[in-house]
Amino acid sequence: MKALLSFFTVLPLRGAPLEEAAREVSLLPLVGLVTGLPGAAVLLAVPLVPPGVAATVALGAVLLAAGLHHADGVLDVGDALMAHGSPERRREALRDARVGIGGLGALFLVYGPTLGALVALCATSPGGAALALFAGEVSARSAMLLTLAFGEPADTRSSSVPFVRMLLGPRRTGGIVLALLGPLPFLLATSALAPLATLAAPLVALGALRISARKFGGIGGDVVGAAGEASRAVLLVLLSATM
Repeated sequence: MKALLSFFTVLPLRGAPLEEAAREVSLLPLVGLVTGLPGAAVLLAVPLVPPGVAATVALGAVLLAAGLHHADGVLDVGDALMAHGSPERRREALRDARVGIGGLGALFLVYGPTLGALVALCATSPGGAALALFAGEVSARSAMLLTLAFGEPADTRSSSVPFVRMLLGPRRTGGIVLALLGPLPFLLATSALAPLATLAAPLVALGALRISARKFGGIGGDVVGAAGEASRAVLLVLLSATM
């Protein structure tokens, strides 16, 4: 876990090589427990501040805990999907450091509903919102893991290659089971319909795999990160409709 936390969070741990983090990728959903902590703590302070303020700071806290890496993936994928031409041309857009309207639109479409759902959950129950945010963080990493487990890298230079290579045999099976069931304990503590939100990660991963295969010729690190951010959004929106 130390290698995963070093690679996927901003915790001040000794930097781990990519290959070392890849060996532990089947445990990726557990990283969500760590990134969810600062956001959940903020949400529990709702009696002291308005729900909208608490939800906004909480979302910022979980994004910062991950170093904003996956938010960058949302930007890059949004811009690349707006690019015209071949999969190779779109992969070039993924690597372009400039931000275009597609990236800004993707940020709005992913984080606007995320924040709106979190505000609604927070206004209903701060404790329930904290549990929902934990579920969302685990679901985000679950979608990332499922995308890696079933995807094919579009480029041999992609940072996703070592992770895909390591998801074989028992690691792959264990990782898939953890990804499918990881958010469930938090969802069971919220409402009777909430466990349906476990479908968020596999459905978003499936969508990411289909879109990336058609548009980019396969997955990459940006696609994986964007799938995670979208999964959090879907789960929180579903929960806001059931609580």
